[in-house]
Amino acid sequence: MIISLPFSPLRRVRVPAPLLLLAGMFALHAGSALAVRAFGDVGSFGVTWLRLTWAALLLLALSGRSLWTAVRRATRRELGAVVILGTVSAGMMALYSEATARIDLGTATALEFLGPLAVAVIAMRRRRELVWIGAALAGVLLLTRPWAGLVDPVGIALGAAGAVCVALYIVLTQRVGTSFRAVHGLALALTVSAVLMAPLGAPRVAADGDARLLLVTLGIALLYPLVPFLLEMMVLQHMSRTAYSTFVSMEPAISLVMGLLLIGQTPAAVQVAGMALVVVAGLGAARGDRGAYPQTAAPPAPPEAEPRAAAGPADPGPGPAAAREPEPVC
Repeated sequence: MIISLPFSPLRRVRVPAPLLLLAGMFALHAGSALAVRAFGDVGSFGVTWLRLTWAALLLLALSGRSLWTAVRRATRRELGAVVILGTVSAGMMALYSEATARIDLGTATALEFLGPLAVAVIAMRRRRELVWIGAALAGVLLLTRPWAGLVDPVGIALGAAGAVCVALYIVLTQRVGTSFRAVHGLALALTVSAVLMAPLGAPRVAADGDARLLLVTLGIALLYPLVPFLLEMMVLQHMSRTAYSTFVSMEPAISLVMGLLLIGQTPAAVQVAGMALVVVAGLGAARGDRGAYPQTAAPPAPPEAEPRAAAGPADPGPGPAAAREPEPVC
């Protein structure tokens, strides 16, 4: 699973997919931790809208004219998938931001991990691998500590709702990534997200925002959502959903570390134990998943062939590859 980075100075750089995913997770939780500090200025929705808007503007500028060529040649179904992904991404970020405004980063991330966990359970083929799912669930329980009664129930509900969005995000990101180049698909999806979040975030920003906040949120937007979302879309073209869903089980651990280092959220001993369980479960399940990986998007093709350059697991229709080699019957 070696991926070539898409930007022109780095096209010859090839990086293992898990390493890119790990880098994206660190960027995501660094950005989330820093965003918590800005909530006091314009609220979580205001900060989320600014981050989405900055990320969308940067990607639109980076994509240039090739983006509009990709849009014109896309089918209605492909464009519809982008709109749905943008809607889900907006919900995922808004719910996570609201959750982290009420509960600590590690707990919010553990709750959101239930989304990837659900995807892993659905895709799991071997019963013996369910032991990793059980370990992950036990770890999530230790991280959230529902028996202690110390966690905001609204924050817990928001984190659980965010888990649903994360599960949909994984599936839709893989689908969009097989129809568009990663930078194009993400530019379109984040533009949709920014537009949808505007009614919730723009009024507060207009009333209380300032130049300093704009600069701060620009930096945060690079950490999250721009870099993690772009890397995830690239990775999901090369990694199965089960491997991805279980590998990101390290996110609660990373979130705990970033919360401790950046905003001083100290985990309890039982949370550290839960973190260890989740990480072990994720690594064990990812190692056990040696099934087929999704077909990757083809390299940029000539303009007349670009819309049909990629076919993935979300596009079961007959394509050139299918014509050459019939799919084996299990």
